[in-house]
Amino acid sequence: MDIWNKQQRSEMMSKIRSKNTKPEIALRKALFEKGFRYRINDKNLPGKPDIVLPKYKTVIFVHGCFWHEHEGCKRAHLPKSNVDYWKNKICTNKERDKKNESLLLTLGWKVIIVWECEIKTLDGLKYTINKIIDDLNKSVIKIKIYEEVDSYIMKVAEEDVTYYRLNTTNKIDK
Repeated sequence: MDIWNKQQRSEMMSKIRSKNTKPEIALRKALFEKGFRYRINDKNLPGKPDIVLPKYKTVIFVHGCFWHEHEGCKRAHLPKSNVDYWKNKICTNKERDKKNESLLLTLGWKVIIVWECEIKTLDGLKYTINKIIDDLNKSVIKIKIYEEVDSYIMKVAEEDVTYYRLNTTNKIDK
């Protein structure tokens, strides 16, 4: 049973933001401090990503653990009242997330998901920022090796090679 009446619950729920949440703002400030420039909530991209880094063709979604059901997180539990509604709501959110991520990947964007609980503490925020910077500076290229055998060109090997961009402006904290 809900401890609030319908009007009180509605008022409380209306105060929950969908953008410019505290975790998003903390992450944006930390990225800006490291020299990254970005756009926010780009309506031209699927899912209106929280942070868009066009230079790196990367988008970042900051997911709330409850609203996107972060597996294994204590914040991702279902309320005891109106269970069917919440199951459906969270399931719909997760399906929409998968669809948007797939569309972004198809368009050639790199997608990074940051969970609210990962950046709740200052240490967690620093660790996550360093992980994001490392990921942004890392690229993977596919190398294919061909050989001519009896007047035919044949592919003889294929390998993914990871390399790091030379980066002098964005420093990683140790």
